[in-house]
Formats: sequence, structure tokens, C-alpha cells
Amino acid sequence: MPTGRQTPARPKRARTQSPQPESAPRLDRIERFADRHASRLAIALILVGSLRIAATYTVFNHTSDEPAHIACGMQWLDQHIYEYEHQHPPLTRVMVAIGPYLAGARGNRQNDMTIEGDTILYGGNHYDLRLALSRAGNLPFFWLACWMVFLWGRKLLNDAGAVVAVLIFTMIPTVLAHAGLSTTDMGVTACLTAALYAFLRFVESPNARTAAWLGVAGGLTILTKFSALVYFPAAIALTAAVWIYRARPSVGPLMCDIRSRIPGAAISLILAFFIIWAGYRFSFGRAPGLPLRTPFPELFSGVQAVMRHNAEGHLAYLLGQLRMDGWWYFFPVVLAVKLPLALLGLIAIGLVAAMMSRIGHPGEFPSAWPFWIAIAMPLAMLIVAMSAHINIGLRHILPIFPFLALIGACGAIWLARSGARNAWARWTLAAAVIWLCGTSLAAHPDYLPYFNAIAGNDPERIVVDSDLDWGQDIKRLGARLRELNAEFVTFTPTITTSLSLHGFPPHQQSAWDGPDPGWNAVQISEWKLYRMGLQMRQPGAKTWPDVIQPTERVGRSILLYHVPGRN
Repeated sequence: MPTGRQTPARPKRARTQSPQPESAPRLDRIERFADRHASRLAIALILVGSLRIAATYTVFNHTSDEPAHIACGMQWLDQHIYEYEHQHPPLTRVMVAIGPYLAGARGNRQNDMTIEGDTILYGGNHYDLRLALSRAGNLPFFWLACWMVFLWGRKLLNDAGAVVAVLIFTMIPTVLAHAGLSTTDMGVTACLTAALYAFLRFVESPNARTAAWLGVAGGLTILTKFSALVYFPAAIALTAAVWIYRARPSVGPLMCDIRSRIPGAAISLILAFFIIWAGYRFSFGRAPGLPLRTPFPELFSGVQAVMRHNAEGHLAYLLGQLRMDGWWYFFPVVLAVKLPLALLGLIAIGLVAAMMSRIGHPGEFPSAWPFWIAIAMPLAMLIVAMSAHINIGLRHILPIFPFLALIGACGAIWLARSGARNAWARWTLAAAVIWLCGTSLAAHPDYLPYFNAIAGNDPERIVVDSDLDWGQDIKRLGARLRELNAEFVTFTPTITTSLSLHGFPPHQQSAWDGPDPGWNAVQISEWKLYRMGLQMRQPGAKTWPDVIQPTERVGRSILLYHVPGRN
């Protein structure tokens, strides 16, 4: 791994004097402009992404998990305790509760955290405002994630490459989707990317400043989501293993380097400890399975809850199958259908470019860190996720997306450099950038259910849940029923919500054996997950949405049927 003695200064790029096509100076000017104005360009891209995210806040109603997160954060702010649920740490939950809290919302001390969250959102007839304020609390994590992509890009590529990486990251629909919800996934993405960056900076230049930043970033990361407790060491372990394999360091100097960093590591651990303890309001007590009272016992009980959840599994759907223990190939399949095709192409080119330089510095980049780091870290996290038994959404591997953006940026810059000599590279780069940006803009505001062309017109054949239907289109359904002057609807939502406050006419729960006369609405997750659950008890059995064609689709996730017999 890079150390202070090994880090090269960034030299000026050598300019060849051989004849170049007319477009070569243009590409060179663009790259030099990006180099000179890299920070400003990155900030502009972050601002555009932020506006696109904010524009979705009131389009969709709350999703399945948002009320629970808001309730837990509000309990931390209002009651100064954290008791509803320990399976998730408090930082992101507090952030998404701050907005409603400052606007006057308070907890209602309901026994159930989801009901408590609904009560907070619907209270005072300020649903849209409170939901938007809550979702805005996640935006700082998006800003941090983008800036970390920029810093990583400067270390791995160059200033122009960092700008391209930020462009790619802010154009990924899945990133925009989860940056716009009151959930935990963008928080862990931002903080984990920052912690890994801080770790390498500390290894590269061990001093009090880098040690302090590592401690702060590490503590905040653990306070976002417990998956970081396995993702961070896995990423570091694989990076270290690759470095040892490539560098073949002598044992003596290696041990000397490690010993020299022990004092700084101690500073990092102490800082991380107190940040985590502060996140749990300096609680002290007995955690299940521990013989002594400890600081932040909620953390230990939360880790145990995650381990139980993983051991028990979670009902999941993939390619027409239901399982509790998941599939090892779940995340590779979902990545293949959820990432824009242009990005998949750039990632493939970036990997080839890195391999052509023996997974070191890609192409001609005089970067400070070898590029294989950007491949090893997300690969380690993906391997960990593939071994888990909880397969309920691509959001669980969102921390690899900053690195996917970096690999894609490597491919884009390689094409730009090759374009000085080859017309096909220039046209490929132009097509990829236009295609990626056009795809992302066309997906607005439906970033959550975005699928690429591989998924076809029926992505529910592949995956559902938080990758397609997280309950986000119920508000749209209410508006559509009003347009149709529907007098009655049969509908069973998969989330806790107030249908009447979203403009629904009189309604009733759906029957399992068939639709009722009149208007019937079915969420895709309710169909594929819960109705198909019957097939686990009755193999081969079909549910009525399997055999009846819908009248129309509301949003991307709700099927609407009109059955003759009632207006």
C-alpha cells in the first residue's frame, strides 16, 4: 500500500510533438480547462445533482422504511433516547429527523416506530413539507459522497479525471434515488468512502492530522450503518493483500512502517470511540451477551440484531424465484440491469485500460495512487455482499458506486487520450457521455425504478422491492384515481399510509382469489413478493395478476385494473 516514502510527486504530463488530428487540440483544450477549473466544475455538477434530487421530494409519497428512520431520529432529538430499534445506528436517522424537528414536529410516543413515523409525517396537515424537510437531511451525505469521488479522482487519475468521475456519479439513477430518500444508504456510502480515503491518506502520510481525520471519518461511518463494520476491513484487507503481492515488501521494513503508524492509529481509535459514544448520547449499560456494562450498549445489540437478521434471511425475489436466504449472484445480476448501459461500457473500458497497464497507473496518468486500489476496494465489498443472506436491494451495495464512477472515469479519460489518434475513440467517448447524461435525465423523476434496456419492458420479471417498488407511487395512484373519477377502489398497500389523505376514494382491501368489480390496484412488490408467497405453499399456483392484463401502469410500480361491474 502507498506510504509516505513511496508517493511520487505529480509531474507535468509530457506533450508529444507528433502530428495530431484536428480534434486532438480540442480534446487537449477541454482537458486543460477541466484541470484548471476542476473544483468549480465539480461543485456545479453537485449543485445540478442536488436540484434534480430535490425536485423529486414531493413527487413521491414516503417509501417503506422512511417513517421508521424518521421516528428513531425524532426519538433521539425529542426524547433524548434511542430505543425503538438498534439494527441501524443513529446518525443518518437523526439527520433525516432534524428538518421536521426544526419545523415544529415532535414525537408522539407510539409503541411502533413505523406508526410513530407516519404520525410525525401526517401531523398538522404538513405531509409534503415534513417529508421534503426530512429527505433534505440526506442531501449533505450526497454532497460528501460527491466530494469524496472528486478527491479520490484527483489521487487516482488527475483533476480532469476527478471531474468526469463526479459527472458520472451524479448521473447514476440509483445514486440520485437513494440520495433523495430518508434512509441510511447514502449516509454509509459517503462516510465509508471518506473513511477509506482517510485511511490511505494516513498510510501515505502518517501524522496527527491524517490520524484525526481517519478517526472522525471512521467514527461517523460506524454511526451510519453496520454494514460498514464488514465493508471497511474487507476493502482494506484485499487492498493490503494486492499490495503485498505486487510489492513483495521485506518483512523488516514493513514491520517498521507498521510500528511507526501505531501512535497515529491509537489517536484514530480514541477519536472514533468518542464520536461513536457521542452518537449514542454517551449511553452506558448492559448489552445482551456481554457480562459487563459498556459504553454504547445499543451498538452491540444492534450488531447482534443484524447478525440474526442475516442468519434468518429475508424474503427476496429474483428472476421469478422467492427465497429467504438469497442468491450469491443477486447483486451482479441487479447491477447488470440497473446501471446505465453507457456506464457499464465505460466501466468495461476502464478495467481494460487498467489491465493494459498491469492494473497500475492507467494509461499515462502520473497519479499519486495506483489505480488497482479503485478496483480492489469495491470488489471486496461486493464479495462480502454476495455472501450475505439479505438480498432486498441494490442499495445494500451503494458504497461501491463511488468506485464504479472512478472506474468509468478511467475509461472515459482513456478514450479521450486515445481520441488524439483514433476517431473511433472520440466518437465512442462522445456517444457514451451523451448516452449516459441523456439516460439519466430521461429517468427523472423515477430514479428508484430505473432499469436499462437489458431488463426490457417488464423489469418485475427480474427484481422488485426497493429496486422497483418501495411503495413510492401511492400518491400518484390517488391522483390518477381522481382523474378517472373513480368512486371506489380495491387496493392493499405494502406500506403504512393514509390513503384518504392522498386523495383516494372509498376503498377496501384486495382479495387473494380475484379482483373485485370496478377499479383494482396492485403494487408490483405486493404481487411478486406476497402473492407469490402462496406458491411457496402451493407450487405452480398462480395469482390473478399473473393472468389478467392491467388497464394501465401508474408510475412504474402500480398496476391498475378496471373490471366490469362497477363504475
